[in-house]
Amino acid sequence: MKLPVVAVVGRPNVGKSTFFNRVLGQRLAIVEDRPGVTRDRNFARAEWSGRHFFIVDTGGMIDDSPEPMDRLIRQQVVTAIEEADVVVQMVDGKAGPHPLDYNVAEYLRRADKPVVLLVNKVDDLGSAGALAHHDFWDLGIGEPYPVSSLSGKGSGDVLDAIIERVPPVEAGEDDRGLRVAVSGKPNVGKSSLVNKLLGEERMVVSEVAGTTRDSIDTVLNYHGKKIVFVDTAGLRRQARIHENVEYYSGLRTERAVETSDVCLLLIDGTEPIHNQDLKIAQKAWDSGAGLVLLVNKWDLVEKETMTAPTFEKELHEKAPFLKFVPMIFVSATSGQRVQRVFPALLDAAKERGKRIATHEVNEVVRELTTRARPPHSQGRVVKILYATQVAVDPPTFVLWCNLPEAIAESYLRYLQNGFREKWGFIGSPIRINLRRRNEEQEA
Repeated sequence: MKLPVVAVVGRPNVGKSTFFNRVLGQRLAIVEDRPGVTRDRNFARAEWSGRHFFIVDTGGMIDDSPEPMDRLIRQQVVTAIEEADVVVQMVDGKAGPHPLDYNVAEYLRRADKPVVLLVNKVDDLGSAGALAHHDFWDLGIGEPYPVSSLSGKGSGDVLDAIIERVPPVEAGEDDRGLRVAVSGKPNVGKSSLVNKLLGEERMVVSEVAGTTRDSIDTVLNYHGKKIVFVDTAGLRRQARIHENVEYYSGLRTERAVETSDVCLLLIDGTEPIHNQDLKIAQKAWDSGAGLVLLVNKWDLVEKETMTAPTFEKELHEKAPFLKFVPMIFVSATSGQRVQRVFPALLDAAKERGKRIATHEVNEVVRELTTRARPPHSQGRVVKILYATQVAVDPPTFVLWCNLPEAIAESYLRYLQNGFREKWGFIGSPIRINLRRRNEEQEA
């Protein structure tokens, strides 16, 4: 499922970042009471009424400004609008319609995107002054929704309007094949790898970092199995994202990883392990995608007897969850070990779709809890009463307990490791959810 994108746009200092933070329920964007604070873009995954989407916070849009920063921000906003499925135009209810509001509205009409008009800073929705939001009908882009992003008043109505305009889940999911997001830092060799896997030059390969600016789908039939490779733009550290095209390439990469079945992560074997490599791996793992790790450019590495095991050990020390991820040392240019990639991808997808019978789950849980019981909570015995697998892709288990809040993350990791010891799940994350159940109910 491709998650839709909702872009929040408007002139400077109308409260876009405050609304962005309100939707997410956390303070992610930098908010100050002066224009131009939001320069680097923010995007994050959000949810409302069971629908998930990406929300994008943009800088203040100013037309015809001679300032280079203003021109850059405008380019960023235009790109965000082009990428968006729904656009929220925010205006200042206290200030009333502004010439820049009309400019933004005119651009949105030309863009022909679904628009929600949000009138911010309407702090008292029941006052006579709140009716001033009707003045914004004059923008010609639809019904104005009065909101106070600071207090949250009216936010629910705006989010309802957004969800009404969000496109439905795309049809034809059953025939979509195995979606593989090819990810990694810029210039790590992603396009070269896909070309080698395909056996032909399907993608432009360049020595210049950042050649691939967008996600490109390439279909391959492998022994009767449809595999869709999504070659993504490289994910950069936030501090290094300056151009709008690079920022929104990052958004597309996030979407590609979120919607993939398996993430194929390339890291550069000729360089020390970067934190950014680990962050990309963590993003894929947290999204529920399967994961296969490729250490590329291995043909350029000077070898000793323990070179590969040492590299692997260092990686596992920095990110312990990668112990459960297959690792292949390859060369995308020479083709060394590249053919091992296909079986690894299919195995990871198979492990991600593995289903365990309920009686087996309960047997293993009993064995694990007998071996190491959950710690007591304030003198009370913590018991896991029943367990079952409720979903696949990724494997998801529910454990009913008398005191779920008392079970620590460390004990959940113990259970996850026990599940892997019994059933593998190599290359796939595991999710364990806790639910409250009384012992009387169990009896």
